[in-house]
Amino acid sequence: MNYRNLVELHRLQAEQLGPRPALRFKRHGLYHDISWNTYREQALACASALVDVGVAPGERVGLVAENRSEWLIADLAIMAAAAVNVPPHAPLATRQIHYQLVDADVRWLFVSTAEQLAKVRSIRGELPGLRGVIVFDRMSATEDAISWSGFLQRGRLLLEKHRSELERREIRLGRDDLATIMYTSGTTGNPKGVMLTHGNLLWNAWAVNEAWPRPADGVILNWLPFSHIFARTVDHYLGILAGVEMCLADSVDTLILNLAETQPTHLASVPRFYEKVLAACAGPDPEARGKKLRAIFGPRIIWLNSGGAPLPLSVSQAYHDAGLLLLQGYGLTECAPVISFNSPGAYKLDTVGRPIPTVEVKIAADGEILTRGPHVMPGYWKNPQATAETFQDGWLCTGDLGNLDDAGFLKITGRKKELLVLSSGKKIVPTHIEGLLLGEPCIDQAVVHGEGRNFLSALIVPNWPNLRLTLKASGSTKWEDPSEVLTHDAEVKDLLASRIEKVLIDVSPWERVKEFVVLTEPFSVAREELTVSLKLRRQVIAEHHKEELERLYK
Repeated sequence: MNYRNLVELHRLQAEQLGPRPALRFKRHGLYHDISWNTYREQALACASALVDVGVAPGERVGLVAENRSEWLIADLAIMAAAAVNVPPHAPLATRQIHYQLVDADVRWLFVSTAEQLAKVRSIRGELPGLRGVIVFDRMSATEDAISWSGFLQRGRLLLEKHRSELERREIRLGRDDLATIMYTSGTTGNPKGVMLTHGNLLWNAWAVNEAWPRPADGVILNWLPFSHIFARTVDHYLGILAGVEMCLADSVDTLILNLAETQPTHLASVPRFYEKVLAACAGPDPEARGKKLRAIFGPRIIWLNSGGAPLPLSVSQAYHDAGLLLLQGYGLTECAPVISFNSPGAYKLDTVGRPIPTVEVKIAADGEILTRGPHVMPGYWKNPQATAETFQDGWLCTGDLGNLDDAGFLKITGRKKELLVLSSGKKIVPTHIEGLLLGEPCIDQAVVHGEGRNFLSALIVPNWPNLRLTLKASGSTKWEDPSEVLTHDAEVKDLLASRIEKVLIDVSPWERVKEFVVLTEPFSVAREELTVSLKLRRQVIAEHHKEELERLYK
């Protein structure tokens, strides 16, 4: 791994691959290609403009946008100017974005649409350090925001003036220099700014590709947000390093269509997507279900990656039985992010694979997973106390519990801080119970509860289509609206109770869910019940449903 920084990596790949397509995206119903030459040219023009407006090495530049080609070009341009990319997640509320922009002292900001620009306008008076805003959508540019096309043209016209400066900045940029500050959405409290260097990101992308090389004619389909480290490394930077084409999905809502249109060889996603696709293909005939699954992912798919949250074994096994390799991995934002992954040549479905090259993993005396290597962040932005608390004798404390088997495969058994302790003193790993519940086709989401209580309870979001079919098959009254569960509470609860009892038949008595609440609406990022990587924010969920949970224990 000889690259000094991500800017050099992109430049060298563009010089080598030239006219070949690097990016493919859909706009106004039509697909458009961006060659490696154009990719580099636009990133360089944008970097030239950033230098011209006074962005200095090490200064922070914000990027608030949904996935689109401009996000990728702006990211590379920010780094080419030797600045630091701070990318708040686009769906965040205005105040959440404000916190990150202020904490990182962002000086310039890219936004995507009029909606994102409106968020910034509403807090502009509280951002005294912000010197300017660039907006991607042409029609959204106003007198207080520069258009993307105008900004690029400015950079092109001044490129010869700034070329030598850009070359100097690239040469001086080393692996220890900061590339980005990514704020962990956090399952509790305010987010912390994870500092990741060029070396962190380069090493991680290189190590992942060493473990599972992408073929030269590979096609990556991306839909996970680039403001989340999983897609940013595994799709964006790894795609550049491997020199493969990356297609951008319109959205998660069009992902099935985009799969059919682009015929990818690789897809990285989170368990929730794979669970929903599997549920949509549910049926009594395993062979028919497998055929449906294979048709959805297309004939060219080599393997599917899952990360960001635990993947239930029942889901990965169902894909495996269908002839699709759905391989789970494990990582943290603080680790750029990949720590371990199953590979096509060596996998165990009930594990998160072996540590990738250059990554060390060990298990502490209390069961916590510790890691060290070039993938580990230097620390949290302006938060030395949190940084010190996260490291132990040079090892990063992940906060996750797990074990390594004799073959070196890592298995996650729970979160250190998420252990539930019943009033009896019995300890329960909630993610284990929730994983079993999610293996039931009639359950879409589940959160178990019971800290300090005498039994375990749960919040259950049914998979409504499967639940309706099951009730209809049993001769139940037909109903279409999930809100009608209020008037069909008994039969719905009886059905779910029997299914819950069945999937938890092999756990200890104290690990069984004795009471539960049926919810008509799924947990969401918008209500801050899920992180941007779709992890459960248990405290928020418990607070939102405090009254229903209390009634279970009366």
